[in-house]
Amino acid sequence: MVEKILADKILDGRVAVVTGASRGIGRAAALALASAGA
Repeated sequence: MVEKILADKILDGRVAVVTGASRGIGRAAALALASAGA
């Protein structure tokens, strides 16, 4: 499901706030959300 959301750019133009995005899981989540258009 996550892959479909990211592949479809369903977050294009949306804002996502990720706390703890400097390393680890938070960083991976921030990068994934950014690649999805957020």
